[in-house]
Amino acid sequence: MKTPETARPRPGAAILRTALRRNIGAMIAGTVLMGLYQAAETAFPIALGLIVEHTMQDRSLGSLGVSIGSLAVIITTVSLSWRFGMRVLQKANTTEAHRWRVEVAACALQPVARDVDLKSGEILTVATEDADQTADIIEVVPLLISSLVAIVVAAVALSLADLRLGLLVMVGTVAILSVLAVMSRRIGASTQEQQARVARAGAKVADLIIGLRPLHGFGGNHAAFGAYRKVSTDAKRQAITVARVNGTYAGTALALNAALATAVSLTAGRLAFEGRITIGELVMAVGLAQFIMEPLKMFSEMPKYVMMARASAERMALVLNAPPVTTPGPERPEPGGTLEVDGVHHGTLQGAKFTVAEGEFVAIAAYQPRAAADLAAVLAVNAAPQTYGGVVRVGGREIGDLSIEAVREHLLVNPYDGEIFAGTLRTNIDPSGSGREIAEAVEASMLTDVVALHREGLDHVVRDRGANLSGGQRQRLSLARALAADTDVLVLHDPTTAVDAVTEQLIARNVAKLRRGRTTLVLTSSPALLDAADRVLVLDGGVITAEDTHRNLLAGDEAYCLAVAR
Repeated sequence: MKTPETARPRPGAAILRTALRRNIGAMIAGTVLMGLYQAAETAFPIALGLIVEHTMQDRSLGSLGVSIGSLAVIITTVSLSWRFGMRVLQKANTTEAHRWRVEVAACALQPVARDVDLKSGEILTVATEDADQTADIIEVVPLLISSLVAIVVAAVALSLADLRLGLLVMVGTVAILSVLAVMSRRIGASTQEQQARVARAGAKVADLIIGLRPLHGFGGNHAAFGAYRKVSTDAKRQAITVARVNGTYAGTALALNAALATAVSLTAGRLAFEGRITIGELVMAVGLAQFIMEPLKMFSEMPKYVMMARASAERMALVLNAPPVTTPGPERPEPGGTLEVDGVHHGTLQGAKFTVAEGEFVAIAAYQPRAAADLAAVLAVNAAPQTYGGVVRVGGREIGDLSIEAVREHLLVNPYDGEIFAGTLRTNIDPSGSGREIAEAVEASMLTDVVALHREGLDHVVRDRGANLSGGQRQRLSLARALAADTDVLVLHDPTTAVDAVTEQLIARNVAKLRRGRTTLVLTSSPALLDAADRVLVLDGGVITAEDTHRNLLAGDEAYCLAVAR
């Protein structure tokens, strides 16, 4: 893995342009259909005016029949064009939102952390709410154009009756948009700040849920709840501010639109009274003044949605523009399962050095838990190779020269707090659906009692984060998933801390048996796992200080006895 080159940033405006470019076909079709819808709606009062005009002159059933048929055609056009136009636009909107969610998630789930100052909860908000609001631009633009079509058609029709009516509509529309454009900027800034605060609150509550049990253990839950309450209150205040700004915007838009419609109606009434327009033209003008309220409302709301989409796109750019800390190399490890850690300095590690030969089962007893966590981070490539000293080799190749895909195929590091996903026991054990090693992994991890406890067996539903499982069940489920992967090199970090001593003993024997002939490294203080290992390495002060079997170390190393004996 190399230090990445600086990529050209993609700001929010570029993200919006990308969304528009990718959906140009759907937007053209949607614009045509929605423009047809608005034109047909605007044609309705025009048709009514013409019907009144000609029916009063002809007073014949034929004219009435033609008029009714014309209205039926207009109503049918309104219904069908709206239905199919919105279907096209909403499908494109949903598809585009999915694309951005996947892209943001792909960036956030990089095996090596990206250089972005956002927590997982904040990135989740970006990948959901911000992706959805950014994709709304696909609907906003066609609706904006179609609303403009309605206003232009109305202005032209009114101009044919009297030029002053048409000019009143056009000048009034420009004035309304000028006022609302200024207000929409405030909405965009307020919305961006609100989403940031909501994201921070989401990240805080996610951290709180994960650490709730240990917080209760040392009495820190009240302080944590207080911190979350403060963040949540900030988000609430900003939401109230956004709601107030939105309310002011909507009220102002409605008042201005109503004022314009009233002005058109009163002007048309005065012109009719003076005999400058006919009764049919008066009916048309009054009808247009009422119908134009809807496209005016839609047209005046569009700047607000544009600013909201822009604000969300800017937040997505924070994630999408963040370069990865490293760029994976092109190489693959050589066949075999050797693992070498050569003089690694990282965190509490002060030159740790050891080798796990192919097919060997080695346990590391870390006297300082932080050292085990630092070592796991290095092996899992959560710490970029250039951020620490020393070298890690997998299959004879330096890990920095390997592609992430090759590392993941060859080496699996199962953390002590492995994530449990919503789904079933089966999908958590075998996410890819390969079906390999599931039965053996379930038996080795002692998950058999959980499977037998439910009638659905492996198809028993698991809630998000394993909320309906105990701590020991979640840990065994995570272990089963790691064992089922059957990788050449498996690293387990404290896989049995939440299970009882009897179960722990059985798991140790089962893991050693299942992984026989495969390279396995366990970071643990469990006597059962240490005893099952071929040899034990003692990690103290950031370096390997002793090496022997568990029983020999117990017999001759007092510090080891104090550290691992229970």
